[in-house]
Amino acid sequence: MPIETFIGGRYLRVKHKQSFISLITLLSIAGVMLGVMALIVVIAVMAGFESDLKSRILGVEAHLVLKKKEGPFVNYNAVIQKVEQLDGVIAAAPYASTYVILRSQTRVTGALLKGVDPKKSPKVIRSLGGELAHEQSVDVTTGKPTDTGIVLGKELARNLGVLKGDSIHVISPRGMLSPIGHIPSMKRFTVIGFFESGMYEFDGTLAFIPLKAAQKLMRLGEGVNGVEIRLADIYDAQPMSRRILKVLGGGFRIEDWMQMNRNLFSALKLEKAVMFIILALIVLVAAFNIASSLIMMVIEKTKDIAILKAMGATAATIQRLFIFNGLVIGFIGTFLGMISGVTLCILLKRYRFIELPGDVYYITTLPVQLDMLDTTIIGIAAIAICLLATLYPARQASRLNPVEAIRYG
Repeated sequence: MPIETFIGGRYLRVKHKQSFISLITLLSIAGVMLGVMALIVVIAVMAGFESDLKSRILGVEAHLVLKKKEGPFVNYNAVIQKVEQLDGVIAAAPYASTYVILRSQTRVTGALLKGVDPKKSPKVIRSLGGELAHEQSVDVTTGKPTDTGIVLGKELARNLGVLKGDSIHVISPRGMLSPIGHIPSMKRFTVIGFFESGMYEFDGTLAFIPLKAAQKLMRLGEGVNGVEIRLADIYDAQPMSRRILKVLGGGFRIEDWMQMNRNLFSALKLEKAVMFIILALIVLVAAFNIASSLIMMVIEKTKDIAILKAMGATAATIQRLFIFNGLVIGFIGTFLGMISGVTLCILLKRYRFIELPGDVYYITTLPVQLDMLDTTIIGIAAIAICLLATLYPARQASRLNPVEAIRYG
């Protein structure tokens, strides 16, 4: 056993003359433990929020959106056939979208109207059910086919005050020119269903109609605005974008889900980094306690250090001795903090004993996603901070003059 490890272990185990040193050591271990535990739990909860938010967004949005750089997009069936032949592509579907005004019998509101393929789009947009499988809706009272059906977000339907089977008017600014000026397009639709993504931004502003009805309303002819694509792996979006553009050639552009939501995910990433830095200050405070306890230990063990130097111990040996002591304290605190943090995350994920108000948040319990890479980084960062805290006391101990220490000790 190296002499630094042997003597350092004895210094940690034996009872100090000043009991205050032992108290500071215990407080240092507790501080490191609490800091590491808080970091692991908070980062896991934030990762859970991000994952849950991502799954809700991608339940309504496609992974990739393919558009023409210029000109009408009319050859979309051939494009979809080429795209779906690529490995990693689950499905592709055309769409047409525009902002419209929805008017019920009592209320008016704005919305994003999206025309989708009744058969293909549910494979791309998971929140969209099979309500649009039939081009025409059925009147709930007479059972006869009526106007084209429309699927509304639940919050949008609540804002309009409509139920299934009610009629609403869709007013589109893409109308026609007449002798009296521009006339907007207006068509009556029947509410045939609702969808709920769990996010107000979608549930309160989005409505779906069949693609053919949207093409007529928006006067697109046989054209569409673009093609939506769903992938097997959402993190394969950028490489897949390059592959698709290579297959299709020029004239197209692609946006992936990260680009379409870059502001939101950038804010979440920044918030996660800031929380890591703020909570790491708890570990830093505990590291100052480690430095304090080592400084007091150096003062208490002045005569011992002098005797070791007189017996031939080098300055590097003395320095490693006190670095070993500080690292043991930091390692114990980090280990206990990691065990406590991981245990608490598992309990939060399994039993969900912290509830959130459903009318304020889009979720009712804390989402927890424990990432072992994040946990490892937190552990390494905590030990690194503790190591830095040991350098000054260890350096002061190594510079001690043995003659002066023995003479005045």
